[in-house]
Amino acid sequence: DDPTPIVAHIAVKLLLEAGVPNTVLQLLPGRGSTVGAKLIADPRVGGVCFTGSTKTAQMIHSAMADTVHPAAPLIAETGGLNAMIVDSTALPEQAVKDIIASSFQSAGQRCSALRLLYLQEDVAPAFLEMLYGAVDELNQGDPWDFNRDLGPVINEGAQSEINEYIEQARTEGRLLKQVNAPDSGIYVAPTIIKVSGIADMQREIFGPVLHIATFKSTQIKKIVADINASGYGLTFGLHTRIDDRVEYLTSELNVGNMYVNRNQIGAIVGSQPFGGEGLSGTGPKAGGPHYVARFVQPDLVNSQIPNVPMANPLEVQRALDQIVPPSRQTLSTEDLPGPTGESNRLSVYPRGTVLCLGPTREDALAQAKIAQSQGCKTLIVAADVSGNGSIAGQLERLELETLSGFDVVALWSDEADLRQARKALAARKGAIIPLACSKEMASYCVMERHVCVDTTAAGGNASLLAAVG
Repeated sequence: DDPTPIVAHIAVKLLLEAGVPNTVLQLLPGRGSTVGAKLIADPRVGGVCFTGSTKTAQMIHSAMADTVHPAAPLIAETGGLNAMIVDSTALPEQAVKDIIASSFQSAGQRCSALRLLYLQEDVAPAFLEMLYGAVDELNQGDPWDFNRDLGPVINEGAQSEINEYIEQARTEGRLLKQVNAPDSGIYVAPTIIKVSGIADMQREIFGPVLHIATFKSTQIKKIVADINASGYGLTFGLHTRIDDRVEYLTSELNVGNMYVNRNQIGAIVGSQPFGGEGLSGTGPKAGGPHYVARFVQPDLVNSQIPNVPMANPLEVQRALDQIVPPSRQTLSTEDLPGPTGESNRLSVYPRGTVLCLGPTREDALAQAKIAQSQGCKTLIVAADVSGNGSIAGQLERLELETLSGFDVVALWSDEADLRQARKALAARKGAIIPLACSKEMASYCVMERHVCVDTTAAGGNASLLAAVG
């Protein structure tokens, strides 16, 4: 029995009572394997917006490729192995408060929740004593009671799965801290488990479980590399009073939403557009400037496919391997409104390498021009092209399943050809790669990252103090 449809029913009922027409908002509850599969299999579907696991998003992508129009967008916001770094300069009282909120609020059942704390070993003993004391004070029980800090997990299946994971850690001697859960009900006791780093975590544990790894001050670069190598990039937290460290970490990590000197949950509409990258989401960010436009049906080009020889996929792969990724320089940065003492900045970056497949020479050159205007690198594979960064011929669409080194595919051909490309992309493992089917492809070539900073935690808000003076 899944309580999620009950919550959805209440929300939809309130929206309809508020005046939202029932012709534009309808609720159809049921299992994804039945109701969801039927919906996605209907060719009338113009697009899908999904929040859930990475695995389910990949299944939806595959189903869409078989049935709906290949230009139909999929916006997926998926899970994360979200980390926080606390260094030796952090304010321990504030860091502990934010760790407790990020890890255990909502019983850890948030996609943005903190899963892994990297704690600098110099301060670890005293810091952990404070953290364990805060965990002891957590009051678990009926969430309708305002005196409770966290409630149950969603169902008995989740409870059993999480408890099995905790028991495995206990047998391995990695259990650092656990408090008692209520005797009755589907509760999981708040738990802290030791790991050596994010590589130890093979999946997201969606509950009140915090993992901790200690690090030396010289290991920051390795931590960045490890987090990026995980492929997940939803939220990240940082507690430090070193400005250069803030700049380095927020510019080097492949994470959609980053929070400095505050908790990393509860993104605020209008201040913190939300969404991850890589295995954590397709973009664009919910509440961001590119979001609504992604739901607009694009004007397709439908170019005829020239009768030209097939390109050698090995040659294409060698060319992709030689491309140096674009710089991390921002294309634009916007300050967003927020509460006093908090900075909210949304930045746009080049997505990476765009594979421009035409199919005509003119199409491919136009695609490359758009992609390059957004700071992306390009490789053209199309008819009658020549020179650096281009390969003459037509790429067999099935090769898109196994080729690597690209982040977007641009193709402006007929529906049958687009479907072949979409099916090949949907068969890939890992992050979902978008298919840009129209001249309005610029937003597919960028990704958004948001950084929220509690400016009061770094010694004061200079702009606020100036205003008061």
